[in-house]
Amino acid sequence: QVQLVESGGGLVQPGGSLRLSCAASGSIFSINTMGWYRQAPGKERELVAAITDGGITTYAGSVKGRFTIYRGNAKNTVYLQMNSLKPEDTAVYYCNAYIIPQTNYGRDYWGKGILVTVSS
Repeated sequence: QVQLVESGGGLVQPGGSLRLSCAASGSIFSINTMGWYRQAPGKERELVAAITDGGITTYAGSVKGRFTIYRGNAKNTVYLQMNSLKPEDTAVYYCNAYIIPQTNYGRDYWGKGILVTVSS
């Protein structure tokens, strides 16, 4: 069974940094695009950043220049380095990946989400 597990969230002061990690596990044939979404209270889920298996990245305008997305050497992990955090970055962050399992069709998979709180 394919799953995504996030780690690294928590409470940080404005201006601080956090790094989120997400690891895919299970019977995986290949992983295409991986990314991070977030959902703040009362708002819709939005794309934060994504990276293709070829290394092409996309960022939301609100995080460009502050956040960096990258994949691990094993290609089944994705990281989100978040610097210069602002209170408006407070949200539940979700890992997303398009995965083709060994014995099924490819589809989007989601992690359970991890809370990031930016507050003094």
